[in-house]
Amino acid sequence: METLKEDEEYNWREVKLPNLIPVVTGEPPELERETGERRRGRDILVAIDHGPNSKHAFDWALIHLCRLADTLHLVHAVSSVGNRIVYEQSQGLMERLALEAFQVAMVRTTARIVEGEAGQVICREAERIKPAAVVMGTRGRSLIQSVLQGSVSEHCFHHCKAAPVVIVPGKEAGDESLI
Repeated sequence: METLKEDEEYNWREVKLPNLIPVVTGEPPELERETGERRRGRDILVAIDHGPNSKHAFDWALIHLCRLADTLHLVHAVSSVGNRIVYEQSQGLMERLALEAFQVAMVRTTARIVEGEAGQVICREAERIKPAAVVMGTRGRSLIQSVLQGSVSEHCFHHCKAAPVVIVPGKEAGDESLI
């Protein structure tokens, strides 16, 4: 049996986020202990959708994974990037999350809306970014439902070779938000 190679071309749109990090003019301060390599930070990919478990995974990543110099890469898979309504709703979500990421953990954020199947999109973006981790939530299905219907987190767990996949379980009804 021959494996099919996926198209290298795919549709995506970069989300223009507000610049939240103040720009310092003039010469940067000289710090002997701080080197560029040490302050580089990590890239962390967070899979986002409009559901509460996705927000819970985002909150978890901010609290447990992010450090000051890190960059969060928010990725949202959609059926069509040309749909203006879907793009505007996703852009609004990404802007709110970027603002929250800066306020809570003071991390830089980039956002991308990609067309395609969610599992494939997340794995492809992980290959492109080469993050320290891929963080995603679960939909809260039972084991039998996940096996029968498939699961995005399960697909990424098995197929994402670029980085470790952190699957954050959904919060139970009545649990407080992490933030």
